[in-house]
Amino acid sequence: MRRLLAIATLILSVTFAGAPLITPPFAGFDGAQLPIPQDSPPIEPAGYAFGIWGLIYLWLLVSAVFGLRKREDDPAWEAPRAWLVPSLLLGTPWLWVAGQSAIWATVMIVAMAATAVMALKAAPWFDRWTLQAPLGIYAGWLTAASFVSLGSTLAGYGILFDATGWAYVGIVIALVTAIAIQDWLEKAPEYGLTVTWALIAVIVQNGSDKLALSIIAAAGAFVLTAMAIRIALRPAPLDA
Repeated sequence: MRRLLAIATLILSVTFAGAPLITPPFAGFDGAQLPIPQDSPPIEPAGYAFGIWGLIYLWLLVSAVFGLRKREDDPAWEAPRAWLVPSLLLGTPWLWVAGQSAIWATVMIVAMAATAVMALKAAPWFDRWTLQAPLGIYAGWLTAASFVSLGSTLAGYGILFDATGWAYVGIVIALVTAIAIQDWLEKAPEYGLTVTWALIAVIVQNGSDKLALSIIAAAGAFVLTAMAIRIALRPAPLDA
């Protein structure tokens, strides 16, 4: 079972990283998908932030190769792989689905984020840079992306709030969620720093035009960065 999980992790890491090469680029949900088109909604980070996907794809591939070659039968890698496999399985077709259905894309990315966080929680303290760190940035970005997708979709259907209203609600709930998860993890500062990366890009996107939203995002970025620094300076457990 452990060998099969290691092989599956590598195969799905390859398909996940290769998906953008065969799928049309995704630049947000278009008017044909949502009754109320969402053109650069304020909850969405500035475009440059999405470049983090290159790092995520590469680091997950390196982790999967290392895991198969050096940790194929390691019981400590079994649980994180068992959670990562379904996340990558959902992630491989996600770009295509996002071009077809905002609702299904949102459901899938929330599931991807949940399983990625569980994989990160299950990751051992050792092999810090070959397992925990790539899972941290993957889970962190998916957490942020989940709320971007959720806020954009709900605003696109005119549920409760408009795009600006969902930006405020989404950012606040995303912050509460990310802070709670980082505290629960008690490790992997990369998680909080990746969410901070997204928050800074939200500030860049909105600037002074939506000053209150930028201030909320800045406050959240400060808290998550402080938590990440505290966790990074914490000694590893003696049994790590």
